[in-house]
Amino acid sequence: MSGAHARPRRKPGRDPGGPPPGDTGTDTTAPPAGAAGRRGAPGGGGWDRESLATDFAASLVVFLVALPLCIGVAVASGVTAELGIVSGVIGGLVVGMARGSTLQVSGPAAGLAALVAETVAEHGVAMLGIIVLGAGILQIILGLIRMGRLFQAISMAVVQGMLAGIGLPLMFSQSYPLADNKAPGTPVENVAGLPGLVSDTVQNPQALIAAGLGIATVVLSFLWKKVPGPAAKVPAALVAVGVGIVVASLPGVAVKTLQVGDLLGSVHLPGAEEFAGLTDVGIITSILTFTVIASAESLFTAAAVDRMHSGPRTRYNTELIAQGAGNTVAGVLGALPVTAVVARSSANVQAGARTRLSRTLHGLWLLAFALLLPQVLALIPISVLAGVLVHSGWKLFAPAEFPKMWRQDRGEFGVMALTTTVIFATALLEGVLAGLAAGMILAALRMSQAVVAHRTEGDTTTVTLSGNATFLRLPRLIEVLEAAGETDTPHLRIDLTGTTHLDHACHQQITEFADERRANGTRVDLLMPGGTDSTPAAPAPTPATGAQWFSRDPRPTEGHDDWQAWENDLRSEPGYTPR
Repeated sequence: MSGAHARPRRKPGRDPGGPPPGDTGTDTTAPPAGAAGRRGAPGGGGWDRESLATDFAASLVVFLVALPLCIGVAVASGVTAELGIVSGVIGGLVVGMARGSTLQVSGPAAGLAALVAETVAEHGVAMLGIIVLGAGILQIILGLIRMGRLFQAISMAVVQGMLAGIGLPLMFSQSYPLADNKAPGTPVENVAGLPGLVSDTVQNPQALIAAGLGIATVVLSFLWKKVPGPAAKVPAALVAVGVGIVVASLPGVAVKTLQVGDLLGSVHLPGAEEFAGLTDVGIITSILTFTVIASAESLFTAAAVDRMHSGPRTRYNTELIAQGAGNTVAGVLGALPVTAVVARSSANVQAGARTRLSRTLHGLWLLAFALLLPQVLALIPISVLAGVLVHSGWKLFAPAEFPKMWRQDRGEFGVMALTTTVIFATALLEGVLAGLAAGMILAALRMSQAVVAHRTEGDTTTVTLSGNATFLRLPRLIEVLEAAGETDTPHLRIDLTGTTHLDHACHQQITEFADERRANGTRVDLLMPGGTDSTPAAPAPTPATGAQWFSRDPRPTEGHDDWQAWENDLRSEPGYTPR
């Protein structure tokens, strides 16, 4: 159950399944009494006249934010603008009506634009629907088997590295359409081509106008919130689009604008030929990649949005099913994949939305606008949309997070930087897998904080081991054991009582070493974790003559508890001669 809901109260101490005495039986993660679930409270789910009016107004704000983003993400993904709007409508009308989350808004995401563009270039637009459909079905299955919470186990360093690795290539790729040019291809090629882009832009007056619009959009996106008065509540992207339309309509201006077609005509239902592509390993790999990335982005966004309001928390498994339903519909219609999006979600919360109605209505406004006013879309300069996406890429990259992570944890900083670098140099999936592997290695190394040392006092050598002894500490353990063996003292003491974890590899190495030393005549005391002594019981003394007394091996160490008993037994033997 979500942490925002109170559990049923039971009388303490009476019900064996209830809370212990003194426990109120209420989830302590729930918001203060009356903050959630109340009619009209943010995210509370109750509808009254006031909340309906607020949600209606919030839906218009979200619509204004979503419209340029849907179109921009579609263009950046290498598909028509209409498909971006279709996905935005699905995010509102399908995902928006589900009960997984209350206030987060879904639609086509800038974070997946590079992955979609790569997929379209490799497999074609027709196969995109099959891939998105497969990802949606897998998301539903993962939600049904309650795997939603699993995504919260991913290291935040990997998550931030993934977002940075998505944002950085997005900025470089959109730098080209920002100047009415075409990006060369891979992120590395895009970076290498920047000097040529600047040179070409300077020599082309129309490209300079387009670049000016794009740069102005980026600057406006950063500074608009600082504008005093109610004007700051208008989305910066919408202001930029309005300015761009005005400039593009001036005489002598010939910047590139959107090529808009029929919304319903852009829908492509997958046929038998597309389904036959499921036998291709590359298609299966793409489905798995979309599933992991889209699910992770949606659920990470849910966690971020939950921190923005005091209403009911996200039901992760239900939300994963909702996202899967949205992608299933998007796949059937051949549209872009759908994820939860931070920009639209934060706009929804800041606009005062209280129920799911606001995000559902925003999908309805997108549909109505595309059907009734498609000619307006054809007036929007592409460079303005590219500027919106450059700003989105900067927010995903979040450069301030790198020095912050460096100060907090340099190991996690390394994981974050590695994830970003590998994504930039190769692809999204490879980078995430590299980050996950690095995160697990870092965690294993930190879990293996074992201290092993040895010292010699008189005729006794003591080896001590404390902490978490895993196979990663095996080289150091072997080194210390070999050094202890070279002392050749008659008594060896191996103290493992300070060990909190001893894995099989370390345990086997220690026991084999102890057995080897015993075979060489050394007395070995092995104290295991928990204080147990695994030293073999001493054999019963056998009759010995005075002459044999000196050759008996191994002999008790002088001063040991059984030394006197041993000598007394010898004195009683026939033929004993004092030493």
